[in-house]
Amino acid sequence: MKLIAVGDNVTDCYVDEGVYFPGGNAVNVAVNCKKNGAEKVGYIGVFGDDDRADYIRSCLEEEGVSCERSRKVYAHTAQPRVFLKDGDRVFGPGPRDSCQHLFAIRLVPEDMELIRTYDICHTSCFSNLEYELPQLAEVCRVSFDFSERREEEYLRRTCPYLSFAFFSGSELSEEECAEFMKRVHELGTEIVGITRGSAGAIFYDGKKLYRQGIKKVEVVDTMGAGDSFIAGFLTAYGDGAEMSRALEYAAERAARTCMVRGGFGHPHKA
Repeated sequence: MKLIAVGDNVTDCYVDEGVYFPGGNAVNVAVNCKKNGAEKVGYIGVFGDDDRADYIRSCLEEEGVSCERSRKVYAHTAQPRVFLKDGDRVFGPGPRDSCQHLFAIRLVPEDMELIRTYDICHTSCFSNLEYELPQLAEVCRVSFDFSERREEEYLRRTCPYLSFAFFSGSELSEEECAEFMKRVHELGTEIVGITRGSAGAIFYDGKKLYRQGIKKVEVVDTMGAGDSFIAGFLTAYGDGAEMSRALEYAAERAARTCMVRGGFGHPHKA
């Protein structure tokens, strides 16, 4: 399986410890797919012009993720603040006017020719790429992380172009999840999944509901666990695993991420 992620890169700043980690949904999914054994993984994003951007890029290169076709702009890297409470992450706002706040990627023909060489393109609601989904869907399968966004208008705008849709919904009952996933599938998305924290995950492929429990581990940090779940699922399913096995593998990979600081390690003194 070959995957390219297009979208956000940030430095997650652990305020209490004075360190930051490379992160962002697109970056985390890309790196974890490579760790999972994906044949080829790429990333296209907007990098700032500061040392943090250089560090993120060096970490991606170290992890074997290609950054060709990425942009560089005159703005600082996004720096969300993170506080840990009983191992769980709590976010606080960082400085405004970062490259993530100010810029969105406009995909050009050269980008599309590169993306065409991959099997799956992953992006998210944090990447300002909704307007590019129609043309992305023409060249490869598209994966999209909605996080907690579930507004009907937004679903109508995005779901017709997706092969994979991932949502966060720890507050939803199983019945509410089932009803919602069927709605997303009706709008055109092939496979829909909702992660529910300690309650595990529920997926729907248009025919059947699949339930996946969590793997219990000694939790160090939950940062990036959801992204790791997505990467685990996409890697396994993209390589031909049937749904239940792909979900089992995704849960295993998410659990392993909970045992690592940051989205995928690489701490740097702030």
